[in-house]
Amino acid sequence: QEQLVESGGGSVQAGGNLTVSCESSGRILFLYDMAWFRRTPGEGDEFVGGINWSGQKTFYADSVKGRFIISKNDAKDTVYLQMTALRPEDTAIYYCAAGHKCITTKECDFRGQGTQVTVSS
Repeated sequence: QEQLVESGGGSVQAGGNLTVSCESSGRILFLYDMAWFRRTPGEGDEFVGGINWSGQKTFYADSVKGRFIISKNDAKDTVYLQMTALRPEDTAIYYCAAGHKCITTKECDFRGQGTQVTVSS
């Protein structure tokens, strides 16, 4: 069972930047599409964006397009979510996920526990 562990969350003021990371326990980044989701109380999980297995394509939700960037380093088995111009509505638990259909159908085979990101106004 592959494990995904997020890190880098924290508190930041509106307009600030933050990068969260997701490290996998095995060499899966070159096998699976990777996605970032965020979870807020009462609103469920929202797809934030994803990067395909080759790293050549990225996808973003309209709510974060132009502000967030997803990248990965296969050698480090790590995916990154760079967040800029953060807004209070970006406050959520951010978690990564992996799977062949993780971006297209949001059906992911592996999910991390998440890291809290809090944006204050």
